[in-house]
Amino acid sequence: MARDTPYATHARTVRHLLLTVLVLCLASLVLIWRIDNPRVERIRTAVIDRVVPGMEWAMAPVTGLARMADGFQSYARLYEQNQELRREVRQMRAWREAALQLEQENARLLDLNRVHLDPDLTFVTGMVLADSGSPFHRSVLLNVGARDGILDGWVTMDGLGVVGRISGVGGRTARVLLLTDSSSRVPVTIQPSGQRALLWGDNSITPVLKFIEYPEYINAGDRVVTSGNGSLFPAGLLVGHVVMTADGRMRTDLAADYARLYFLRVMRSHPGTMISDPGNLVGLPRPPLTRMGSSPEGSVPEGQAPEIEVLADP
Repeated sequence: MARDTPYATHARTVRHLLLTVLVLCLASLVLIWRIDNPRVERIRTAVIDRVVPGMEWAMAPVTGLARMADGFQSYARLYEQNQELRREVRQMRAWREAALQLEQENARLLDLNRVHLDPDLTFVTGMVLADSGSPFHRSVLLNVGARDGILDGWVTMDGLGVVGRISGVGGRTARVLLLTDSSSRVPVTIQPSGQRALLWGDNSITPVLKFIEYPEYINAGDRVVTSGNGSLFPAGLLVGHVVMTADGRMRTDLAADYARLYFLRVMRSHPGTMISDPGNLVGLPRPPLTRMGSSPEGSVPEGQAPEIEVLADP
């Protein structure tokens, strides 16, 4: 067995010494880094200021690799989003084709049945000028007013759901009171159960549903539409969907996008005319009964027997 030379023994001793010194330095550095003392904090700051700027060349590869990893992750996310958008586009094309077919079928059925649509069911589109809302009042201003035939109380929509109603009309502008305002009260119907409720604004994005007769028949996701009660809003306009909160209250996730109110539709809705005279709905009024064979004065001449009075209906 070969013996170690003095040079090998000396080299081994030096390596052991250097390793011991390195371990002691690292342990001291860890201890210094963990000590919570103002003087030690100044020492740490001085070391960082002197060492870190000179270590940028060493950190450059690590930084580059981290950026490459982030880039690959971003690419993967973009690829997934692109695939999802492609799927949504295909679904929308199918829905568009189905909507066109239904529209054509509806037009044919209306033509076959000779249905005359109400000409008052039209709308005026206005642009939102300003959001005049506050933490205690939710309303917006439109650039249409009395000159455009706008009347107080008309309902406004963003093209998908109800936004609110006209609560003030000027010559060129109109104020829209939003459904989220604390003074907004709108009668609604919850489908498919048909339960009636009151949409109660409370200055939040999800108004409360109150005065529900049978809450157990209502499920999350049910459609909320206007009921038309009180002639406030036309019936059947989409308001939103039912959501259940953690406290057990029923609220409405509004269909309208309140974060992007740029253009609003003001729906013309004229109340129906009251019928006070029945006319020919019940029948012609019957004339008063006449007496046949009676004298004009209603008396019998002397010496003659009275005639028999007969009531006749001409």
